[in-house]
Amino acid sequence: MSERRIRVLVVDDSAFMRKVIGDLLAADSRIEVVGRARDGRDALEQVRKLTPHVVTLDVEMPRMDGLQFLEELMRMRPTPVVMVSSLTQQGADVTMRALSAGAVDFVTKPSGTISLDMHKVAAELCQKVIGASEANLGTLVRKTPVVSRREKEIFQEPISSRSRSPQIVAVASSTGGPRAIQEILPQLPATFPIPLVIVQHMPEGFTASFAQRLNDLSPLRVMEAYDGLRLEGGCAVIAPGGKHLLLEGAPGQAVCRLSDGPPVKSVKPAADLLFLSVADVFGGASIGVVLTGMGRDGSDGARAMYGKGATILAESPETCVVYGMPRAVAEAGIVHRQLPLYQIAGALKEMVRE
Repeated sequence: MSERRIRVLVVDDSAFMRKVIGDLLAADSRIEVVGRARDGRDALEQVRKLTPHVVTLDVEMPRMDGLQFLEELMRMRPTPVVMVSSLTQQGADVTMRALSAGAVDFVTKPSGTISLDMHKVAAELCQKVIGASEANLGTLVRKTPVVSRREKEIFQEPISSRSRSPQIVAVASSTGGPRAIQEILPQLPATFPIPLVIVQHMPEGFTASFAQRLNDLSPLRVMEAYDGLRLEGGCAVIAPGGKHLLLEGAPGQAVCRLSDGPPVKSVKPAADLLFLSVADVFGGASIGVVLTGMGRDGSDGARAMYGKGATILAESPETCVVYGMPRAVAEAGIVHRQLPLYQIAGALKEMVRE
């Protein structure tokens, strides 16, 4: 029996871009392009008829734009969506809103709304569509989790840190990560006494919008990292897209360093490099958190942190959009606790309070 091909609906108001994106996807033997839609209304009708596994979605369209379509789709028939975004400030802001509304991932058009060079991102587009087809649909429509009484009791149990005094939290996330981080940070108080450093796989030009959105939603001060930035309690630092983030110095005096080195495990920024530097600077006085995402980034760095005595948490499969990165650390046997997303902020507060 042949493997199931991934049925994709391509949505873009440009006939040229519909053809280009559709042809790039159809060239992958694992993907079948079942339809092309010119706007949100057309797309909703085709979703009803064609039941695609994944939708690729432009944002700026007449009649019903991408965000309106996305909200209606999640009500009508939750389906994994990969945004195809323009690399502009407005495009970045709208993409962040789309990820919050349930989009799984996004790909940037290399040269604007009409990109003649989409072939440059063909491999990334196909990879993200294939990854999106494996997304946990239940997480795409989740707003506020329904927590049973038993889960509340578990949540209230103390969660011990191996370190008596953790001094930093390092976080890794990829597919589904923006929503996950957006759920965790607002639950941490402005008085949270240690810094958080975060690698979210995201291209250059989007992490600044992501950091600003988080800063608006969270009591913490959230900012994009820059070279020489000194880490302090009550702040969260996001690795800039297209740069690796590393730490140097000593606990209590650590600063951020940015590197333009090559991608690691095909990603830049790479959580592995951040985690390795955290292991070097903080040793066991650190907490590593691996959230939803495709691939294995973070597993080697988490192993180094674990070996120095750090505490490693991983998001459990029931709340992951894609259970890839957490699975890699769990299977390596270096995770102390696997927790659903809605318990992670509480666990961090408990460990730091100790």
